[in-house]
Amino acid sequence: MKKPWDSGTLKVSADEGNLVNGAVPFFWLADTAWDLFQRLNEEEAYMYLKNRREKGFNVIQCVLVNFGHDGDKTSQQRVENQDISETIQEDNRTYWDYVKRIVDMMEFFGMYAALLPCWGKVVKDGHLHENNVAAYADFLIDHFKDRKNIIWVLGGDIRGDRHTGLWGVMGTALKSAMPDTLISYHPFGRTSSSYWFTDRSWLDFHMFQSGHRRYDQHTLTSWDDAASSEPWFGEDNWRYVLQDRDRDPARPVVDAEPSYEQIPQGLHNPSNPCWQARHVRRYAYWSVLSGAMGHTYGHNALFQFYGTGYKAEFSVAQTWQEALHASGGSQMQYMKELMEEIDFINGKPMPYILTPEETGGEKENKITAFGTDTHIVLYNYSGRSFSIVLPDYDNSVYDAYWIDPVNGSRSYAGGVYLQEAASFTPPPKDTDFTDWLLLLTKVF
Repeated sequence: MKKPWDSGTLKVSADEGNLVNGAVPFFWLADTAWDLFQRLNEEEAYMYLKNRREKGFNVIQCVLVNFGHDGDKTSQQRVENQDISETIQEDNRTYWDYVKRIVDMMEFFGMYAALLPCWGKVVKDGHLHENNVAAYADFLIDHFKDRKNIIWVLGGDIRGDRHTGLWGVMGTALKSAMPDTLISYHPFGRTSSSYWFTDRSWLDFHMFQSGHRRYDQHTLTSWDDAASSEPWFGEDNWRYVLQDRDRDPARPVVDAEPSYEQIPQGLHNPSNPCWQARHVRRYAYWSVLSGAMGHTYGHNALFQFYGTGYKAEFSVAQTWQEALHASGGSQMQYMKELMEEIDFINGKPMPYILTPEETGGEKENKITAFGTDTHIVLYNYSGRSFSIVLPDYDNSVYDAYWIDPVNGSRSYAGGVYLQEAASFTPPPKDTDFTDWLLLLTKVF
């Protein structure tokens, strides 16, 4: 099996908007497995990783040191809710040997391990602090410096303007010892690493967490760390992409935590409906076609590996084994395959091809467009009719195909000449979801 790093070290592309292995584009398709090391045994981990690899995932986001829940059983991490210096003691070597075997397993499958040194709550609770962070960074360097498949992700659902010095110490140490290993930061919901670390030399690409709220769930509560002065985008995760791509210096960006499949909308009220596969698809295509370097998927049962004997969180209703087969997770591969087919690294967002009266649409009616010299892709969540026109200098003829993002099937819809406005009406669907992709392939 050819591994991504066989083509070269993973790095930021020359255009500063994507990732590449050597000269080969790397489309980030990550799965969220926060509690992988804490809750799965090796046989279960193999099952999980093989399933994700066969669905096209090439990055796994997971946490090395997590916090233990009150009244819950002790995880494989063994040392929980203690100073992190205790977690890395020799008498906890069994855990760290296990972690390295799972990282080996990811390497076998050709997958990157996007490792969070700890979850943000470990810092909030004072278990990782400025007096032990350097020692922990040295420990991580000693254990992982020779690995080809590591990506460091600092933070963990925590604002970067809290404990800023700590993150700086860790980021600087990791980058100094492992200069060819990429580093990012996973922030609190509805924020981005760009809010605090735009000018940090140790940061290679931005992560934002568009989060799990609907358009109408803006109200801040007492536990909410989001600042009222920061922008509210609701479900419009594509706005974070545009915001971060406009930063100086330019860096790639990815939605590292959109709404998870089968998690209550807004997270905390079980009476709210859950996000479904159609919503998962919308977040993915909206961000990627707006210029993100890829996308991260998540499922309520998978991030916590429910069914392994630990307390249920966020009204989870499925086991992790059942969630492996969830529709949304299975459909992410079609997006990755399509973006690779059109040579995404040489493409760009094309909002300007929508006719002036279109302006892209608002909220669920938004039409998102992305193109290269030979292909144009448009995503239409609502299934409404829309019109596009190319600039005057492009007098090409295109073949049009409707692609169903549910199963990747495509249907030829004729040739189109786009120097004049062309209108498109997606085919009807006998389902409760209406999203379609339109692929335009240049003929001459």
